[in-house]
Amino acid sequence: MKFDITKLLQDWEYKPGQVVARRFQSKDGEKIQLRVDLGILQMNTLGRPDGKKPMGYESWYHFYQMRSKIVTSGPFSLGVEDCSRLQQEVVQYHHRYICHFQLKDFEAVERDCVRNLEVFEFVGRHAAAPPLAWGLAQFTPQLLMMRTRARSELQLISRARQASVASIEEGITSIEDFYRNNDRNDLLEFSGELISLRQRLEELQRQPPEGEFERLQMDLAEAIRVEDYERAAKVRDQLRKLSPES
Repeated sequence: MKFDITKLLQDWEYKPGQVVARRFQSKDGEKIQLRVDLGILQMNTLGRPDGKKPMGYESWYHFYQMRSKIVTSGPFSLGVEDCSRLQQEVVQYHHRYICHFQLKDFEAVERDCVRNLEVFEFVGRHAAAPPLAWGLAQFTPQLLMMRTRARSELQLISRARQASVASIEEGITSIEDFYRNNDRNDLLEFSGELISLRQRLEELQRQPPEGEFERLQMDLAEAIRVEDYERAAKVRDQLRKLSPES
């Protein structure tokens, strides 16, 4: 068995500040690799990224979900070791959804983001102490941003730019609500996640409409925004005439 991976690293350049990932088919299923400065991370595309099954379950999250439903001697709670396991697992999914985004598999990005958000909510309900819950919850804005970007890009692929814009606006609101609900109003202006989404929103809003159908969609959104419902009704009629399903 050869353990030296020098040649493999030389053939695949590391690029600081960039996500460099690739997908390939192995003997036991599809894999994703992420190039990092000191080597390569390899992950499964489905299930737990490292392929392990803690206590025979798909993940520690699934195991603790089961435990929470069968505990009868008092309230179920997650201690330091439990939360540490869940946090390490969350990091694995974090690496994978970043790779999926770079590979433009936006459905997979949203799937992994939603999974991690569910873990955050679960820990928030069951952590034995608030600091344990916050250890995960503090990363919520980053997850919301990635989920938002994935949804938005998927809608752009379907040429639904107005829906894409709406998704980004909804994502911005979700992150703002998180900061306000956790008394972090100081981050509303300087949050990297909010800055990134606002910049993307401006980019989409500056782009001219692609064709008559999209122009009418933008006209409809503006008519509704200013509550010009007579104009909105006329634009809807025009859209119906242009719709492929009409």
